[in-house]
Amino acid sequence: MATAGVTELEPPPTDLITLTRHILSQQYALGETATGDLTMLLVAIQVTSKYISSNVRKARLINLVGLAGASNVQGEDQKKLDVLSNDIMVNALRASGKCSVMVSEEVDDTIVVKGSKGTYACVFDPLDGSSNIDAGVNVGTIFGIYKVSEGSERGMKDVLKPGKEMVAAGYTMYGSSCNLVLSTGQGVDGFTLDESLGEFILTHPEIKIPSRGKIYSFNEGNSMHFYPPVISYLESIKYPANGKPYSARYIGSMVADVHRTLLYGGIFGYPDDKKSKDGKLRMLYEAFPMSFLIEQAGGVATTGTQRILDVIPKNIHGRCPVFMGSSEDVEDLKKHYAAYDGEKRW
Repeated sequence: MATAGVTELEPPPTDLITLTRHILSQQYALGETATGDLTMLLVAIQVTSKYISSNVRKARLINLVGLAGASNVQGEDQKKLDVLSNDIMVNALRASGKCSVMVSEEVDDTIVVKGSKGTYACVFDPLDGSSNIDAGVNVGTIFGIYKVSEGSERGMKDVLKPGKEMVAAGYTMYGSSCNLVLSTGQGVDGFTLDESLGEFILTHPEIKIPSRGKIYSFNEGNSMHFYPPVISYLESIKYPANGKPYSARYIGSMVADVHRTLLYGGIFGYPDDKKSKDGKLRMLYEAFPMSFLIEQAGGVATTGTQRILDVIPKNIHGRCPVFMGSSEDVEDLKKHYAAYDGEKRW
């Protein structure tokens, strides 16, 4: 009620939660133990996502499609957007002052920021799925964050750790909308970029993956190379006893396929096989961050025989088999591996 001579302001809306506000609220919840360094680092990643999103949408107009005339450490042809996205990411993280070590899919070696006292290491794929960019398929940025050991020289040892030691992970998907999905170990939340405000708004709070889904996402074009456990599992969901087969959905962009799996349930898989002995997906900046998110949302992520987040990488670009998604679906897959009498590499 207003009193004479006093104007009472309406309280601000409480339903509009920006990503920055969300990160700060989690920092405040930690009380005196929080330094704010992780908050600053996540804000830098948020700015990076906005910048990359803008360039992805304008790629055709500003001649960023096509090849850059080089290849990355995996021998894959680099797109112009790959190079630009990597530069944006590296420069933003360096400028934050909170990141002293980086690993990028696009760079051969560990990036150490000389003279930095930053307490975090960041691993990332700056533009996952870029081979599909010319066709307008959803692409994205994947990232994971480790705490750097105090009082030690920064370097590769700060990132050659199992994924369970990550303190935060997430991805940004660039498509019909720009979505950022994040976890700092307190569940998973999804944000959508409001272009008019220039802010990521909380649109998917406390994401929980269904315990069972109806969709499987595998590149069955490689099925002639699959090992028996994978073939038998796929047969079981394509020709089930109940007569209700799963639907196949495979985009070929890990960010897009995992995003759908996270929201709708089911299973995403990229196994090792007779052609790709260690699988195709990289541990540090693809398998680990996505597994972190899936587990935080109540799902399961495995190599078939081992929890992905327990795997210890031997090099910064190492690979591993990946199966992740709804807990019941992934447990079914694990049973096929457990029943297999042949070689179990993982």
